[in-house]
Amino acid sequence: MTAGEFLVARNPEEGSKLPYLPRVPVDGGMVLKARDAWPRSSRVYCHPFEEEWPADAEILDRADVVSCRRRGAALDLVLDRPRLSRSQFVFTEVRGRPAIFWQTQRTARSANPGARVPCRRALTTGFTIWIDTRERYPYRFGGRDVRTERVALPAGDYAVRADDGAVLAAVERKSLENLASCLSDGTLAFQVQRLAELPRAAIVVEGRYSSLHKLKHVSGAWLADVLTRLQLRYPDVQVVFADTRA
Repeated sequence: MTAGEFLVARNPEEGSKLPYLPRVPVDGGMVLKARDAWPRSSRVYCHPFEEEWPADAEILDRADVVSCRRRGAALDLVLDRPRLSRSQFVFTEVRGRPAIFWQTQRTARSANPGARVPCRRALTTGFTIWIDTRERYPYRFGGRDVRTERVALPAGDYAVRADDGAVLAAVERKSLENLASCLSDGTLAFQVQRLAELPRAAIVVEGRYSSLHKLKHVSGAWLADVLTRLQLRYPDVQVVFADTRA
């Protein structure tokens, strides 16, 4: 997290389609070229400014920074002023090329009107789910157009593999009692470490998160603390509490 001053200047490059230069106090001062001075009505496209900050910059806007924090592929910016104080820089790709979009909550919502979520997306053909040989009482996946095969997986209990045998995604299954045991003896950290090496991975718990605090022989608050630390260390490995085995 960084505090400092946020600046917006006029781009000295003549004829540029990105006429503004926002300077964000992170990584020694990140300078971008932007299409607008603030994302008021729509997301603002940005591009890295490849030169030094102009010594004679014409300052158009300035404000003290309350916080400037990276969160994965986004950079959250909070300014010390009553209006136009919160925004976010999102680092992504468009047609295979790096792109940066500057947005607020309002402009992010307007970029996705209705925010419709697909009800379902079915695969046109079945596929094979690989089940680890050490998995006891595996899921049968009844009524699903999938095939199952037993193999020794490098990580997880269930996986989908590419044609060349590389694991594309894996799931580690845990009962609530098994999760508590692995958190207590430290083995879950090594399991998550192996899962984090895969392109996609998750841990599915057959229970509710609140049930962690109802176990008799271990402190639920301590288990929750250890689990939270693991999630912060390995944010790409999601932990899903699925209520029941079904």
